[in-house]
Amino acid sequence: MSPMSHLCRRNPPIPSNLHVRIFFSVIAFLVFGGTQLSAESTVRDIGSRWELFVDRFLIDSSNGVELKLNRPERREVVLVTDAPWEDSEAAYYSIIQDGDKVRIYYRGACPKSDLSHDQVTCVAESADGIHFTRPNLGLIEVKGSKENNIIWLGIESHNFAPFLDKNPNCRPEEKYKALGGIAHPGKNWLGEDVKAGLYAFTSADGIHWKKLRNEPVITDGAFDSLNIAFWDAPRNQYVCYSRTFTGGVRTAQSSTSPDFVTWSKGRPNQYKEGVPLEHFYTTSTIPCPGAEHLFVAFPKRFIPDRKKVTQHNDVGVSDSVFMSSRDGIHWDRPFLEAWVRPGLDERNWTDRNNMTAYGVAEVIPGEWSFYISEHYRWPDNRLRRLSLPRHRFASAHADAKGGEFTTPPIFFQGEALHLNYSTSAAGHIQIELLDEKGSPMAGFNRESFNPQFGDELDAIATWKGESDLSKLSGKAIRLHVFLHDADLYAIRFGSKDSSSQP
Repeated sequence: MSPMSHLCRRNPPIPSNLHVRIFFSVIAFLVFGGTQLSAESTVRDIGSRWELFVDRFLIDSSNGVELKLNRPERREVVLVTDAPWEDSEAAYYSIIQDGDKVRIYYRGACPKSDLSHDQVTCVAESADGIHFTRPNLGLIEVKGSKENNIIWLGIESHNFAPFLDKNPNCRPEEKYKALGGIAHPGKNWLGEDVKAGLYAFTSADGIHWKKLRNEPVITDGAFDSLNIAFWDAPRNQYVCYSRTFTGGVRTAQSSTSPDFVTWSKGRPNQYKEGVPLEHFYTTSTIPCPGAEHLFVAFPKRFIPDRKKVTQHNDVGVSDSVFMSSRDGIHWDRPFLEAWVRPGLDERNWTDRNNMTAYGVAEVIPGEWSFYISEHYRWPDNRLRRLSLPRHRFASAHADAKGGEFTTPPIFFQGEALHLNYSTSAAGHIQIELLDEKGSPMAGFNRESFNPQFGDELDAIATWKGESDLSKLSGKAIRLHVFLHDADLYAIRFGSKDSSSQP
């Protein structure tokens, strides 16, 4: 069957804009030689969302351009777990930003057993994501006092992982949700029997919590790690990433749910052929802010048979890596190197360190705050802030020799092309638009694009001072991008107002 034969069938009428998209999909298929792709998948509809260069989704062909991982910077130590109800094995941090408040949830004490009912979940609060205090909540008595920041006590605190529910149909009294549990039965501080599995919790304020039901909602998994969940808006479902094993290797699986109670069977994360299967202790997966169709994850990679600090009792070293997914199941790992290395600090070279917390905060506009654990099993066990400019996980990069790449045919919606980019003082970026035949478009060729240089999170591309692309919206075009000692982190089409954010 020829690529256009299906257009000749007698079918019910379809919207005119869909006719246009099918037509250009077929044209692009014929012109650009998509022999391995269907007409529908050749042209990529990116709408007006941010698209990040964390994979080759928008790179069809290239010369002198590579994907380059961008590492965060270590900033301040924000929490040392030295309260009487905490210890050197405090761990499994979750970050929630709710309005002008940032909260850290974490396991305080872990008295030498995953099954201990003396494990506690604590919360610390901050207005700037840097200076955190422990609120005196007076909820749960530990060591003879209720003057503490403890919100839960019992086996479910082994890895209590909250999140702010962004489901538009979420009830106010369930604004916060969490999963917590372990793969072995035990008891909580109320003396209740706790079955193996993950339990669902809800809260109206993030402080006072209750179980959604008395039975675990997910039972198939290892769970002795940070098992996280969130609302996946583009797919209209909840997603959970939990710990499991594949051939003796620590891996992650995903489950989905329409209501946070009924969950699908877990599906192991899948990687491309040739990507090594490594021990991932946690994943810390999140929908990328401002690009929620894209999942980004920061697994703690565990090397169980290495020992660097001879006087330390336990074996194993860890770092943090980066990966991304466009469906939540198939994960891209073009960067096999570490996202965060242990560094010069000897105490980060002992077991189970460098675990990226679940969640991200943006208190300083344009700067994302991530957090990472340090000094696990040391007296000054602590959490440190990491900073990363918005959307800058990775880039399409060219060195001083220069390079170029061309996108697949794309549809977009909007008036202007927005760029998140950085160059050296001598570097620059140029972009030309190609029509459906692959030819430079009049007024939007390379010569009309003044070399753009600088370092901007949201700059508008112009051709001889003109940025308006509204007449091309809904048409199949390509971008031909030229880079010289420059990085292009992300693009989107949107308003001509550079201050607007989707």
